[in-house]
Amino acid sequence: MCGIVGAISPNNVVPLLVEGLKRLEYRGYDSAGVAVLADDHIHRVRRVGRVVEMENAAIAEKLTGNIGIGHTRWATHGGVTEPNAHPHVSEDELAIVHNGIIENHEAQRQRLKALGYKFTSQTDTEVIAHLVHHYFKQHADLFKATQQAVRELTGAYAIAVISLKQPDTLICARVGCPLLIGLGEGENFIASDVSAVLSATRRVIFLEEGDVAEIKRDSIQIVDAIGAAVTRKVHVSDVSLASLELGPYNHFMQKEIHEQPKALSDTIEQVLDAGFRPELFGEDAEDVFAKVNAVQILACGTSFYAGSVARYWVEAISGLPCSVEVASEYRYRDAVANPNALIVTISQSGETLDTMEALKYAKSLGHDLTLSICNVQESAIPRASRLVFYTRAGAEIGVASTKAFTTQLIALFTLAVTLAKRTGRLKVEKEVEYIEALRHLPGSVQHALNLEPQIKSWAERFSNKEHALFLGRGVHYPIALEGALKLKEISYIHAEAYPAGELKHGPLALVDEKMPVVVIAPNDALLEKVKSNMQEVRARGGELFVFADLDSHFSESDGVHVIRTPRHVGVLSPVLHAIPVQMLAYHAALQKGTDVDKPRNLAKSVTVE
Repeated sequence: MCGIVGAISPNNVVPLLVEGLKRLEYRGYDSAGVAVLADDHIHRVRRVGRVVEMENAAIAEKLTGNIGIGHTRWATHGGVTEPNAHPHVSEDELAIVHNGIIENHEAQRQRLKALGYKFTSQTDTEVIAHLVHHYFKQHADLFKATQQAVRELTGAYAIAVISLKQPDTLICARVGCPLLIGLGEGENFIASDVSAVLSATRRVIFLEEGDVAEIKRDSIQIVDAIGAAVTRKVHVSDVSLASLELGPYNHFMQKEIHEQPKALSDTIEQVLDAGFRPELFGEDAEDVFAKVNAVQILACGTSFYAGSVARYWVEAISGLPCSVEVASEYRYRDAVANPNALIVTISQSGETLDTMEALKYAKSLGHDLTLSICNVQESAIPRASRLVFYTRAGAEIGVASTKAFTTQLIALFTLAVTLAKRTGRLKVEKEVEYIEALRHLPGSVQHALNLEPQIKSWAERFSNKEHALFLGRGVHYPIALEGALKLKEISYIHAEAYPAGELKHGPLALVDEKMPVVVIAPNDALLEKVKSNMQEVRARGGELFVFADLDSHFSESDGVHVIRTPRHVGVLSPVLHAIPVQMLAYHAALQKGTDVDKPRNLAKSVTVE
């Protein structure tokens, strides 16, 4: 979760640290802090709340320095208080920031207390600070001290360390949590996300699992988990600074909802250019797909719902059995391995810890056929996978995923059709039909966005509700799940989703005039079944809000509200129907006055368990 940024430069690094933290605030916004070395002191400013609170304090204190580290926190160990905010300091000599969770922190805390260290916070991070300091006293070398300290840590971490006794050196290390080095001219940087350093450089090195790095103004030294010197590849980031700005929009979520026609078009473009060819997924995809006799999808949150849609597509189109599992559950059960199953991991950031660990577990069981679907180039999960399909959603800042979700659906649909070619189930005329459906989808999504004024009026009715139900059938049931999740995430209205046919098996007991029921009702083979379920709701006094297609035969009546999306788009209908449920959640949150982009208790990149 948390965000880290650091810099060493001949110039004052405080403005860069603050700007970087603002760009990383989607990773955590409980508290923020920076520490710099100057005048033989560690100067530290920490504040509870948003980065701007800390920035104002740094300005008031005229904070300056040529080397420093910064952090924006999503609380794990210890409450949201200033003593728990990062950076943490050991013996007024060393400062550290940390993303992740140290599982053996209690044992280390007791050991360090016995050595005379006093703790001022409830965090696991302060353990790292004192442990590095303990070994620094022995080695008089911050690089070696950090290497020795991290060998004794169990868990996940990305850390950055500075010390008064080596004011020309910035040390960083990572296991399980992302960290990169930004390369400048006579200056260098570190960050947990490239967005934090884009204003200074586009040249970055992604640290590998177990790496420890020593960074000076004009040099970098990296060692791997066993202490051997290594050279890591330099990448030139193509992330646009403009994509990280709000522009004419009020919120990033609003911006990202409206960017979906372009995000979808950019992702679809590679399919239109190449057709449904294995090469879209990697050089040896043809060999991999030739061995596949089943598909196993592992993901969390919104990505899990994308995988749940894909299950319908994979089985219906390719004829291969497909299962979908929450990554955090899969990694802790005794799974029965099928070595010929394609393991598909889905992660917007490519950093999701549970998904990464599930992939590792699958590989330990003998699964060699692995595919990652991801939106971030060169992130951890794609690097650990044999095949990869990068979506082209662009930077997504809002915590509640929108364009990353719909572009994941495109990637998964492409996979289903590509596998169908391998199984011999894809007729030429069907392939042409699917290509045309993809070609016209961005335009249909643009038309769906034009429904915003109607959806906004619905949202006004939701703002005073405490609960809501979402219903869908077949391939649209996961879209109902996604709609309920979005409403929960940003408006804090309790929402649940069910297959519409399950209504009479329990959830109908909740329905009354106070319970709005949102129904995903496209004009497909299950439409008449959905209509019957809607009658069950009306008979109990429930109020229906129905997302239908233009060619669905629905009539509004008392207690039945209908918004019609563009004509039914066939097999890609789940993509289209994701748009209105996103807008409903957004406008309901606006009505309630919640923080749309940074909902309470949540962060964008989930890099802890």
